Amino acid sequence: MVGFLRHGAHAMNTPRMFNPLRRFAPSGRTLVIAAPFLWLVLFFAVPFVLVLKISFADAQLSVPPYTDLVQIKDGVVNFAFQLGHYLFLLQDSLYVATYLSSLKMAAISTVFCLLIGYPMAYYIARSNPATRNLLMMAVMLPFWTSFLIRVYAWIGILKDDGLLNHFLIGIGMLHTPLRLYHSDAGVYIGMVYSYLPFLVMPLYAHLVKMDLTLLEAAYDLGAKPWTVFFRITLPLSKNGIIAGCLLVFIPAVGEYVIPELLGGADTLMIGRVMWDEFFNDVDWPMASAVTVAMVMLLLVPMAVFQYYQVREMEGKS
Repeated sequence: MVGFLRHGAHAMNTPRMFNPLRRFAPSGRTLVIAAPFLWLVLFFAVPFVLVLKISFADAQLSVPPYTDLVQIKDGVVNFAFQLGHYLFLLQDSLYVATYLSSLKMAAISTVFCLLIGYPMAYYIARSNPATRNLLMMAVMLPFWTSFLIRVYAWIGILKDDGLLNHFLIGIGMLHTPLRLYHSDAGVYIGMVYSYLPFLVMPLYAHLVKMDLTLLEAAYDLGAKPWTVFFRITLPLSKNGIIAGCLLVFIPAVGEYVIPELLGGADTLMIGRVMWDEFFNDVDWPMASAVTVAMVMLLLVPMAVFQYYQVREMEGKS
């Protein structure tokens, strides 16, 4: 027994073998943090740098259809950076109007999503757990179908001889069909329908975690329902409102499919302009400049979104 104890004590005092690989191996925390950053570098930063590089080139009839930024002739290195595309964006009224129109349509769509989505999220959050799960599944159900197919379905609904006009004329509300297809109104309908779940889900996540004892205390003190909503519920759901609105606004600015299928020829959206420059005009440098300008334009709402995300995480900790 004494020998066994001595052997155990000796084993405990024996230093562990030094493994040089453990010193340089990343920790689990580092790997967890590095994975999303690696994803962003590969699928956002690298493509954006390539697009930025093309935006400073000049168009030419070749493959690829743009000039090199660095050219070596007779042993001399020449840098050929073209800034004319960005100057043209600021001077051409069509591009300025397109950017403003995209911002306007995205903002109006976001407001409609908020007006429709807030009551939906509030009702789901206040339902019993069994009903709540079914309602959230109904909100996410459209994602099980292709986005393109869902937008195509709206063509059959919004056309002059579509389902909506047939129904309204059949019940006597209209005598002539509404002009919804190939119009800005059709684009708004398609965008609100497509992006509404992106507002409902983060807003629901905030409302369902709200402390209901605050509402009960307000009612006990004699507060009216609307007072309780504007003084307690609405301020406490502010972060959810901001997150949901930005999740709708940011992709809506660069939307291409919905304006192309439901909008008219005069529907100005920056996504359609980028498509025309890339594939119809084959002017990749100009299209890249339009893309870079749009990304820079969206950096402000993205920074606001990140700011409130950080504040929310700090509040939880």
